Amino acid sequence: MATMKVALVCPYSLTLPGGVQVQVLGLAEAYRRLGLDAVVLAPCDGEPPAPGVIPLGRSIPFASNGSVAPVAPDPAAIARTLSALRAERPDVLHIHEPLSPGAPWAALLGCPAPAVGTFHASGSTVASVYRAFRPLFRALGRRLAIRTAVSGDARATAERALGGAYRILPNGVDVEQFAKAEPWPTSRGPEGNGDHAGDPPTILFVGRHEERKGLGVLLDAFASLRRSANGPPPVLWVAGEGPETEGLRDRGVPGVEWLGPISDDEKARRLRAATVFCAPSLYGESFGIVLLEAMAAGVPVVASDIGGYRDVARQGREAILAPPGDAEALRLALCAVLADPAGAARCVEAGRERASTFSMASLADRYVELFEHALARGRQG
Repeated sequence: MATMKVALVCPYSLTLPGGVQVQVLGLAEAYRRLGLDAVVLAPCDGEPPAPGVIPLGRSIPFASNGSVAPVAPDPAAIARTLSALRAERPDVLHIHEPLSPGAPWAALLGCPAPAVGTFHASGSTVASVYRAFRPLFRALGRRLAIRTAVSGDARATAERALGGAYRILPNGVDVEQFAKAEPWPTSRGPEGNGDHAGDPPTILFVGRHEERKGLGVLLDAFASLRRSANGPPPVLWVAGEGPETEGLRDRGVPGVEWLGPISDDEKARRLRAATVFCAPSLYGESFGIVLLEAMAAGVPVVASDIGGYRDVARQGREAILAPPGDAEALRLALCAVLADPAGAARCVEAGRERASTFSMASLADRYVELFEHALARGRQG
């Protein structure tokens, strides 16, 4: 049997950080390990970040769901998409966020290969867009042989507006990348996560500096935590940047190290070294992939109690979840982890086990089964 060729289509720039981009690149590599011929079509605002990527041009920032989506809906990018698909002649399409403008629309309307669509987004803002363009989106949706969603929230958002049936396939994580990363050096020693007497604990935040990510709430909680600390005051590592960076830095909260954007390798190493990972998002998270990354790295997790995170981490088992937007509750959750090393160790062990069930390799296996179903359905049609 000839090697199956799959074209992964991503609407977002691969050279800018984002959970969808991580999934697309991770799945492409996992498909190749399974013997598939996998290519990725996506915008790029610099050199393609991995082999097998066909760049479609630069992206345009587009406000979406409380964040900024770097999409490329311009005619030049659409023309490049169609040209690449004609040249590559894929057997099947795997389209992420199939209703996003640009490459997904071009692939759905201009390529005859059967398409598997993965819906990532959720929330009221996304739902209102789906409703506003319902006739167009339903027409595009009919081109999908199979629809998947990364979480119950993402499925519910799409179902309410578009109808149709969706299979839930949660996002995957490259477990070994995080489990085997060399810890970033800290004052606790090169191994990180140590119990060295007198050493300050380190809290890590990774994300875009915008309202929905809740960094402002974390800074409030952290400032209070430092004031009430009995031992060495904790340190907060803040990775990423965004529209709120300058204003948040101007607060002058002591003990904060502003790291700016970091590479995937540095993220894995800092996760391995941190005492706690904190994800204080307020809304708009359909799936907590960064929580899985932290679990795979073996760091205890404190996060907001929101739908997308509850799908990944269970309260009191893999994480401590606090009400979103409540700085005092977040402070107490962080205190609970820092004050109870034995409890933190139980959380880490449960997290490692949980992360192993979301491996990228297992996710790729499940998608390949769907590709085969989609191809068989096309042959029968």
